[in-house]
Amino acid sequence: MANFPVVDMGKLNTEERAAAMEIIKDACENWGFFELVNHGISIELMDTVERLTKEHYKKTMEQRFKEMVASKGLESVQSEINDLDWESTFFLRHLPVSNVSDNSDLDEEYRKTMKKFALELEKLAEQLLDLLCENLGLEKGYLKKVFYGSKGPNFGTKVSNYPPCPTPDLIKGLRAHTDAGGIILLFQDDKVSGLQLLKDDQWIDVPPMRHSIVINLGDQLEVITNGKYKSVMRRVIAQADDTRMSIASFYNPGDDAVISPAPALVKELDETSQVYPKFVFDDYMKLYAGLKFQAKEPRFEAMKANASVVDVGAIATV
Repeated sequence: MANFPVVDMGKLNTEERAAAMEIIKDACENWGFFELVNHGISIELMDTVERLTKEHYKKTMEQRFKEMVASKGLESVQSEINDLDWESTFFLRHLPVSNVSDNSDLDEEYRKTMKKFALELEKLAEQLLDLLCENLGLEKGYLKKVFYGSKGPNFGTKVSNYPPCPTPDLIKGLRAHTDAGGIILLFQDDKVSGLQLLKDDQWIDVPPMRHSIVINLGDQLEVITNGKYKSVMRRVIAQADDTRMSIASFYNPGDDAVISPAPALVKELDETSQVYPKFVFDDYMKLYAGLKFQAKEPRFEAMKANASVVDVGAIATV
């Protein structure tokens, strides 16, 4: 889509900074998504991540996926499937404690590369949070402090491959949902599309771009901004002919981080304007686990009802 928001981060240190910040602001308010170029992560590292991820899928994951499809009879379904996704995935945790070294499926080169990539993405996530603070009129570091909890943020990566699907009209690669957490950084296949977001009641393709990082906002940023920014529904359409690679890294609040609308964003309006609840992040995640593929609004309402009977205390900071 021609006007999909693309941010050239190289312009943030030039006289074009204001224009780049305005693209970020508009994207956060009206799209929930934007795409970064010149983000500072080396092309060589990204190419290595892509190569090793695709090699790992072929060597370790592809046969398992075919066996799963055969065991469930998915190659011959006749009606729409609503209770599973056509994807092959594994998860890596980076913060507060990494489990990358514990994954016996990964060879040493892939482990080292994913650790290095995660460090770069973590820096980029924290830079982006400060750019959002700047646009929101919040003090620098506010979002990072809110996310910190007592042990630091949660940060992990979901590595996915979406193999060719014989019935892409009947099985989604990934069913529609909003992301529960904070800020999501996606390195996606630049040759095979499939990711879509819902905007103005229409599904819009997130365009594949070589060496870009796609950013989308999770539910927690909607709450903290008191609805100024919105998390949006996204989904993945399975493809009939090609395998799509997706490496999504989630920079989320710590388990015991207390999430609520930033006071500065409530004060601008009248005192009844705080429309989002205050809650502990882990409580939200427990609720989300069973309601991921449903609308987010009832989740917020459930947390609001819970907050009325539970004192979640003060926000933990660094």
